[in-house]
Amino acid sequence: MKYLHAMIRVHDLDRTSRFLTEGLGLVQTRRMDNEAGRFTLVYFGAPENPEAEVELTYNWPPADGAPAEDYGNARNFGHLAFQVDDIYALCAHLQSLGVTINRPPRDGRMAFVRTPDLISIELLQKGGALPPAEPWASMPNTGSW
Repeated sequence: MKYLHAMIRVHDLDRTSRFLTEGLGLVQTRRMDNEAGRFTLVYFGAPENPEAEVELTYNWPPADGAPAEDYGNARNFGHLAFQVDDIYALCAHLQSLGVTINRPPRDGRMAFVRTPDLISIELLQKGGALPPAEPWASMPNTGSW
């Protein structure tokens, strides 16, 4: 298993980016603007280990002019992410320990589970996605992540 990133939702991407770069000395490692999903992801790493990233997620204002989501204290931190060698084996192992697979790896690439304290954990398959397989391919989402 390899630790990948922690995700934080932000309302002011520029201000938070400046805080991380100018204030903390992190470096921007990559950026993705997703017009279809109406969000921007920007990743930052410390100069000594840039591969362990902080992801800022900026959800664009609603197209209909509605107010932006109020993340409160519980929604601004999103999840921890780990790269795994075999997402199916790990999910099966977690299930055997009584862990609910909130977002099953239907695509062979990504799953979400939650810690006992309800912190979301994203599991990402190392390399390319595995071929879809049961019971994961037809398993519905459970709860939220």
